[in-house]
Amino acid sequence: MARIAIVGAGAIGSVLAALLQSTDQHELLLCTRRPLPHLHVDTPEGSIDIRYTNLTSPSQADPVDWVLVATKTYDAAGAGAWIEHLCRRGAPVAVIQNGVEHRERFAPYVSMEKIVPVIIDCPAERQSPERVRQRGPAELFIQADERGRSFAAIFHGSAAQIDLTADFLSAAWRKLCINSAGSISAMLGKPAGVFRDEAIGKETLEVVRECAAVGRAVGAILDEDLPQKVLSQYRNYPVDAVNSLLADRLAGRPMETDARIGAIVRYGRQHNVPTPRNSLLLALLEGV
Repeated sequence: MARIAIVGAGAIGSVLAALLQSTDQHELLLCTRRPLPHLHVDTPEGSIDIRYTNLTSPSQADPVDWVLVATKTYDAAGAGAWIEHLCRRGAPVAVIQNGVEHRERFAPYVSMEKIVPVIIDCPAERQSPERVRQRGPAELFIQADERGRSFAAIFHGSAAQIDLTADFLSAAWRKLCINSAGSISAMLGKPAGVFRDEAIGKETLEVVRECAAVGRAVGAILDEDLPQKVLSQYRNYPVDAVNSLLADRLAGRPMETDARIGAIVRYGRQHNVPTPRNSLLLALLEGV
């Protein structure tokens, strides 16, 4: 049995908690800003009431075996305060966030060799502070090294789909290409049904093409037909599906614009790859 702390109990943090609880092997601690007396996750396998200890201050935290960071990317400092207490005995930290800068984001708070970057592909929505709906399977992409395999092992017996990859860079940029399309939905303020519009579909292809071109410039291996695959994926979502960027905008919360769009623009400038559509989306979303 492992003692596992999850920092951030949003949609993804809650799904991770449900997966880990389903193994019936671990003690879970949920680290949140405000008290969370109950947490219910509706998964494709059934409904789960999470069993956990809720901590609301880093000063309450004792050392654990694993720390899973599932906060928004812009809250690295807040997560870092928890890491200081939870990792006093050297626990590794799995950073399960959007973007391509997992290690860079948390280097100020934990040594680089302790960081396990993780990409998750899972349609999930936080319907209330205490209820999350997981619409589809959870697929985790993890670097196939010693720490990555150790992290994968804590999900043994769960419904998590684990992909241990020797090329995490490409996996991260592939996910960023998927996320780049979501910025269109966030800008329009409309759920996934908007991608079925022909004109929106054409622009979506161009947004993803820009992201893929930047990814290739930094060394990622990405299929030429990836933009079409991304568009097809969004068109296959339920018409009312809401990505996290749109959910944050609709709720009046800060958005992960830097990690999901800003990184495309930054790396594009560094490698002289034009990103006009992503640059426009970044400016517009940061201006709303």
